[in-house]
Amino acid sequence: MITTEKAAFAAALPAGGRLIGLDVGTKTIGTAFCDAGWSFASPATLIRRTKFQKDKAEIAGVIGKQVVRGIVIGLPLSLDGSDTPRTQSTRAFARNVEDLALPILLWDERWSTVAVERTLIEQDASRAKRAELIDNMAAAWILQGAIDALAHG
Repeated sequence: MITTEKAAFAAALPAGGRLIGLDVGTKTIGTAFCDAGWSFASPATLIRRTKFQKDKAEIAGVIGKQVVRGIVIGLPLSLDGSDTPRTQSTRAFARNVEDLALPILLWDERWSTVAVERTLIEQDASRAKRAELIDNMAAAWILQGAIDALAHG
């Protein structure tokens, strides 16, 4: 099940359980996990994209190790909320991982990368360090927004 509705996603989940957040890019996939109580999200492993089946197998392996109950994928909408070619690509990615048999929530990720990059600049992280961290931190930002809305909304 793929949805943009948080109520439908929450209803499809078993009581509690960890979620994985994905920031799907053209070269990498940033990952993040939240605790079973949906309090906080933390950046995890960066997946360097190769062939889709290998990428999906790596995601499946991480999901299995972390006992994940649902997937939150950042949806890159344009600033006016309309779809873009990247949005369509992300929706296709979600359809292709649907066979992992977990509920999938597509979560608006507008401003996630900008917010994370500003935070890293404020922390005086070098350009190289920002490039290394930004995708996983964006995944955590996306996941934190989703769990805040799910747990408190």
